[in-house]
Amino acid sequence: MSCFNSENLLAVALVINRSRDGPAFVFHYPASASSTNPRPGSASGSGSGSSDPVEVDDLLLERLSLPVGHDHSAGEQHAFRSSHDSRHHLSGSGSHPVPWESVAGFPTRDLAGILTPARSYHKRLFELSLDPMYCVSYPIHVPQNGRWKKPKKAAKSKEPRSTDEQVPKTDGSSKPTEASSSKEKDDQPKKDDVDEEKRSSMTMFNLVFLLNPRKNEAKAMIESLYDNVFKKVNKAYQYSQQHSDFIWKESKRILAVKDKAREEQRNMDDLWAEILQHSSLAASIQEIYEAISSNKIATLNLDTAAGLVSPSVQIPVPFFVSDLPAQDDKEQRGLWLTTANTFVNPDALEEPGFLDRNFALLLMEDEKKIIAELQADRHASILPLIEFVRLSKPTLSFYQVGQSNNILTLSQVRKYAQHFIFWRRAIAIPPLHARDTYIVSPNCDLSRLPQDSQDWQRAFSIAPPLPNFLAELSAAPRAYKTHCPSKPYRPLWLEMLAWLLARGWVIQLCTFAYVVVWPEIVYEVTYEIEAEELGSSADNPPTDGSDTLLEPGEVHDVQTPSVAEHAAEMARLQRIAQRAHRAAADKATAHTRKAPPVATAHPSINDAPHLAGIVPHIIYDAKRATGKESRYLSAIARRFADDKQRSAWHIMCKYFDGHSALERIALQEDMKRKEVWTLLTAMSEHLLCVRHW
Repeated sequence: MSCFNSENLLAVALVINRSRDGPAFVFHYPASASSTNPRPGSASGSGSGSSDPVEVDDLLLERLSLPVGHDHSAGEQHAFRSSHDSRHHLSGSGSHPVPWESVAGFPTRDLAGILTPARSYHKRLFELSLDPMYCVSYPIHVPQNGRWKKPKKAAKSKEPRSTDEQVPKTDGSSKPTEASSSKEKDDQPKKDDVDEEKRSSMTMFNLVFLLNPRKNEAKAMIESLYDNVFKKVNKAYQYSQQHSDFIWKESKRILAVKDKAREEQRNMDDLWAEILQHSSLAASIQEIYEAISSNKIATLNLDTAAGLVSPSVQIPVPFFVSDLPAQDDKEQRGLWLTTANTFVNPDALEEPGFLDRNFALLLMEDEKKIIAELQADRHASILPLIEFVRLSKPTLSFYQVGQSNNILTLSQVRKYAQHFIFWRRAIAIPPLHARDTYIVSPNCDLSRLPQDSQDWQRAFSIAPPLPNFLAELSAAPRAYKTHCPSKPYRPLWLEMLAWLLARGWVIQLCTFAYVVVWPEIVYEVTYEIEAEELGSSADNPPTDGSDTLLEPGEVHDVQTPSVAEHAAEMARLQRIAQRAHRAAADKATAHTRKAPPVATAHPSINDAPHLAGIVPHIIYDAKRATGKESRYLSAIARRFADDKQRSAWHIMCKYFDGHSALERIALQEDMKRKEVWTLLTAMSEHLLCVRHW
């Protein structure tokens, strides 16, 4: 996943459209946004789900193509050149271009025009390329009835108020007092004014991200924004607009402050500081930019008339990699190396409880520190979270945590786990177990070894030095419990393991399997199929074809065959029947001469002469086996000593796909690990195993 920074995320801006005054570029952050070598005039765009280009405002192309000295654009061209200058300059036409009316080298008036897409892009991905800059957004249009506020229910059949209509004060009764009624009458805007306000009200808002990505990163960055930021932020913005007219009121206030600052020729830095201080909408845009560009969580605080709205959004940072990154990829160095999250079979995700049984929570910070922070809140709703932190251990799956207490339900466990993962205080891992094997990660960040060695010694004073412990883990990979001095120390050694995994020092070495069909079984199944075919042929012997000939007097489609033609046809069909009969006889003779299949104790070493030339067959996904492969699996099952092993074979076959770690079978089937490995050992001759992270 591509990371955002101040180089590829140029700015975040808010554009609105008004029914009378048209588009307006409300606010952008940072103030001095600029792009690298912009080449205006190559505007193009597309929307999610459509291949048709966006209808780009010709005004942009027209104005930017005019010579610098042209009267119509002299002020704007000057603003283009001084986009980083917070001072005011007087243009040749006598107007006062201001630095905030140019963003990334483009006049905001023109940007506002092209960043107000039609209603067909409502709640859809909108992309616009101003080479090399990308403008991407998720436009929100006013509902079809022309009102942002939803109509009240029939029980309260009052017409919704205008967005700026004053609400009369009351003395607590259902009717206004005389004084308030009089004041209401005096202060109530005239009908013409209300209608005028309606005509100039907002019909759309568009939170736009101005990007300058590398060509190979553009698609991934846009998808990340769309999935993780656009929908959530705009949902909060739309909610605030519908319940308290928040976006429109804040936009009007910001635009008024900017107009006043133009007349007063104020410094842009001072103006932006004032806007950010007094407008929670502008502050939210600042928070989005600063958090996303530094790969942090953006927490917005929209101070609306209906109350505080505080959504949080982020571009999730990767906490694992499934394959070794390139040597020069410093961003992914030190991340947990695993295929546990990428090798999950899509079908498995549909199985109830799959994730709950296969994953546990690993806190990325000290448990006591997190609990202390939660206790400082002193809110009743925090108590279940504290209990969850105490109960959740990296050795227990979510399912096991839910089953081990009478306080939290499995649904709550899952919900709280998602909470800590979202806030980057924890990650989901396969539960740690002393019987599993762990080795030093090939992706570990050795530059952190000096500092982590000190932290390790402070956290685990009786443990061996970190370099020594890591060397021991990889010297000869074996069950982790064998590294522990004795059983009483095992809980502490598992805490040490969790510490190492959280910092990317170790990985789990897992076992994956495919079914291997040895020549003995291939021969047996082939022999059985051949015998069945011969038996079927004996039951249905070939005919001489006489039953298909026309009887005398029977009418053919064209004409009745002559006697000579009839005789020739009879002879031809007899020859065909004789050849088929001889072939069946030869096949039956060859089959009887074959050595009957014999099931040996160890098919893998059966080197009988009749098996020469037959190569072993690999079943790459036993769960999806059909036809001959299905018969191979049944033939293998018949070779097991008892019913328990035969039954286990049919259950466990679904894990023999090279993607399911055998270490997880006990979790998914709710079996004892020792029992699982005993059964797998009995099946080992029929499994081709590989080991990796």
